Amino acid sequence: MELVFENIPFFLKGAYYTLYVTIISMFFAFLIGVIVAVVRLKGPLWLRMIARFYVSIMRGTPLLVQLFVIYYGLVDYGVTLGSLTAACLGLSLNAGAFLSETFRGAIQAVPKGQTEAAYATGMTPFQTMKRIVFPQAVRIAIPPMGNTFIGMLKETSLVATIGVTELLRSAQLLVSQYALNMPFYLAIGVMYWIMSIGFSAILEQVERRLARAY
Repeated sequence: MELVFENIPFFLKGAYYTLYVTIISMFFAFLIGVIVAVVRLKGPLWLRMIARFYVSIMRGTPLLVQLFVIYYGLVDYGVTLGSLTAACLGLSLNAGAFLSETFRGAIQAVPKGQTEAAYATGMTPFQTMKRIVFPQAVRIAIPPMGNTFIGMLKETSLVATIGVTELLRSAQLLVSQYALNMPFYLAIGVMYWIMSIGFSAILEQVERRLARAY
């Protein structure tokens, strides 16, 4: 384990990129999930069909294939993305599809009577969604949303395949340098575990605060 401690700065740099990709992707996945969910519930037919196709493609194909299409495939059409950009884009699109289903179910779980009452008071559909439906839907969606985000944290290991030096890639480089496997892979396993616990704790706090607010 001495080699692990000697290379802690290198691991921390990898952890930084893991967290960077995760947090950026979480933010955009959240936005994508909300927009797609609302489109599938309230949008015109042609938009609902596009949103449904997007969700089907993202959920029905491996994330690794999606990353390769974005990073390597788009080059054939003159679109070259940096590895970090491609990683964030791929993870955002993938997680956004799963979150859209989470939000769609959460929105549908809000009693329709509340929507009808809001309309009766003169609220527009946008105001009703913003003030009445969405706050309750987010509270309902927190537990499954947390599972998606923690899953995304672990899935960042796949972005090593497109050149991002996150935790897994950091371990691979050290393995190739020292010809030693177990200590380095155990070390990143512990680091992923610690970060997962941290995200879980944050989401639990958010869930408690939302529960008190409503």
